[in-house]
Amino acid sequence: MCEECRASFRKAEPPFCRTCGLPLPDIGHSEDRLCEACLRRPPAYETARAAYLYEGAALDAIHRFKYGGRAHLARILGPPLAALASRTLPLDLKAVVMPVPLHPKRLRERGFNQSLLLAGHVAELQGWRLDYRTLERSTNTPPQAALTRDERRKNVRAAFGVKETAGPMPRNVVLVDDVATTGSTLNACSKALVRAGAGRVFCLVLARAADRTIQA
Repeated sequence: MCEECRASFRKAEPPFCRTCGLPLPDIGHSEDRLCEACLRRPPAYETARAAYLYEGAALDAIHRFKYGGRAHLARILGPPLAALASRTLPLDLKAVVMPVPLHPKRLRERGFNQSLLLAGHVAELQGWRLDYRTLERSTNTPPQAALTRDERRKNVRAAFGVKETAGPMPRNVVLVDDVATTGSTLNACSKALVRAGAGRVFCLVLARAADRTIQA
């Protein structure tokens, strides 16, 4: 990936929703606030933050990484996500890093879990343990891309769980994924972790869709 393309990635910049990280319109002040969706239905995670907006060259790079078999792009896309962890998570946080899992069938088809490759960079930079076995995707749901917000939430409602063989849950979990649109996948994973005994879940994604229709 050339420097010109990387430089064209549009960074996710404030104001944000304080919880889900959704970019909000600047209405005369730049303070972060809650979006309508988080006001009506607070998610199970503490915060979610993204490095970039899911558009343009960033969107194209993620599609090549995720669907084009370009696993090597994790070496380029992972460090900005790891840097995001340093900027946005509590300074004294001690956590376990977990990637959003793929269903085994999808993993066999793709050959790798892109979220796991990204999570490895976060864990290495922060010096945290990487755990890719505790959280599992038990249902092979249809891809989220073509679904509406309500359909996305229903699609992943019971798709994730914690393995019965998992030990005590960590006090803090940093959940990593490649893209967040409505946040339904992050929320479903977080609910499963909290139900199993995790204390707090913080989410990091490489890119966030700036969907103006769900902003407050």
